[in-house]
Amino acid sequence: MGWMADETGLEKCAANYVPLTPLSHLRRAASVFADRTAVIYGDHRVTYRQYHDRCTRLASALAAMGVSSGDVVATVLPNTPPQAEAHFGVPACGAVLNTINTRLDVGTVNYIFEHGGAKAVLVDTEFLPLVEEACAHMQGTAPVIIEVADDGFPPTGRHKTYEEILANAAPEFDWIMPQDEWESLALNYTSGTTGRPKGVVYHHRGAYLMTMGTVVSWRMVLHPVFMQIVPLFHCNGWNHTWMMPLVGGTLVCCRDITATNIYNAIADEGVTHFGGAPIVLNMLVNAPDEERRPFDHLVEVFTAGAPPAPATLSKIEKLGFNITQVYGLTETYGHVTECLWKPEDWGALDEAARAAIKARQGVAMPMMDHITVTDEDVMQTPMDGKTQGEIMIRGNSVMKGYLKNPAATAEAFAGGYFHSGDLAVQHPDGYIQIADRAKDIIISGGENISSVEVEGVLMGHPDVNLAAVVAQPDDKWGEVPCAFVELKPGTAPDEASLIAFARETLAGFKAPKRVVFQELPKTSTGKIQKFELRKTAADT
Repeated sequence: MGWMADETGLEKCAANYVPLTPLSHLRRAASVFADRTAVIYGDHRVTYRQYHDRCTRLASALAAMGVSSGDVVATVLPNTPPQAEAHFGVPACGAVLNTINTRLDVGTVNYIFEHGGAKAVLVDTEFLPLVEEACAHMQGTAPVIIEVADDGFPPTGRHKTYEEILANAAPEFDWIMPQDEWESLALNYTSGTTGRPKGVVYHHRGAYLMTMGTVVSWRMVLHPVFMQIVPLFHCNGWNHTWMMPLVGGTLVCCRDITATNIYNAIADEGVTHFGGAPIVLNMLVNAPDEERRPFDHLVEVFTAGAPPAPATLSKIEKLGFNITQVYGLTETYGHVTECLWKPEDWGALDEAARAAIKARQGVAMPMMDHITVTDEDVMQTPMDGKTQGEIMIRGNSVMKGYLKNPAATAEAFAGGYFHSGDLAVQHPDGYIQIADRAKDIIISGGENISSVEVEGVLMGHPDVNLAAVVAQPDDKWGEVPCAFVELKPGTAPDEASLIAFARETLAGFKAPKRVVFQELPKTSTGKIQKFELRKTAADT
């Protein structure tokens, strides 16, 4: 209404304004759900009171080590309790959490340490050699290493251990809550479409609203049992670990994602919800009988990363899983659209038609303002299910920007929307469906792979004249990199040697799984016709 505070006596104060932050969920749960089970990992079972205490001790220990507000604390951890605790303990001392992909190569981890400026890093013993080597090659000050031991991975004795610093920490530490909800909460690196990863910065407000919107979209009631399958280094596990205390849920951690472990958790712990890439669905569908366990309740599943095959959706729903396709990016904290099911319209459809609709990326989730499909000339393409455009996103759960990269940030936010880089169509009912991926990103098992990066490595081989990398369909991973290579005259390397060469530089999941030797199709101007290569890759 345009009222001014001095005219009405209305103003923001401590009583009516508290910055939004997911940290508030655990502080509340420590009281409201104090004796309920918060985290399960094998024999490790803690209540919310104990969970809060462990997170407080972590914050206290980091502060005692000199970590202060705005500093970065990294983790190189699988989905174990310390990784979940870091999501609260690190920001509780005012620091910014940087979860690092455990599958990355030494050079990339080194770059992330340098670029993000981590002061400390929590490292699972399994990945200690990776981190130690990355630190050894740093130009600046290396982060302090805190070793996290686990069953099968005992401590080495070379560094202070996680449990040691918790035991020696002051338990009365007062959490440092954000004074402004725009303060940075997390730093996540994504390779995007270039070889160098970009640092995506999240704020407290965006993560808080992600947790609230997800509860609505997933139709959650109090006390769900959630299995953390999505790696917590991927968009902070789609923010689900921050969400669990909101509803007094139980977080089931899992180090190794196998069909056996998933079925056991559903049968033994009563898991009601989990998220995962289509590879997880394929794993469950194709599991032999000896790896399965019977259960008598419906399990709600969010899937994203690549559109799941309709055949997979049909099979898995018969096993007791209800699948909802969602879509998002690192830059949007994870999922921001959902294929919201309309039983009044689609309930009578046959199995194939239902599965085809469920493979759509859908409509904006509640925490988002507007998500549409556009092209360069108009604000929205025709909603005809045929005309392609780029998915454009606006809302509170969009990143602050790319760390130390204002040019890339400005480009991503041009026109007041985040440019996803994903090409899609929009159906007459407004539902979005990805048609292709711009800039040749390959999504393999939920991991983004830059074709440009892989091509650059292959071009470094002395026998390679030209290389192009495209996605090849794969029953297990959804997509894998397939390389097409033109060789220099008089050379004849074999497929295995080129793959081995790529693996010397790249993380294993980025290396091509197949190499085809041929002359590459090109336009009259010399541009490689990748659409022709995709056809070849798909036909084999």
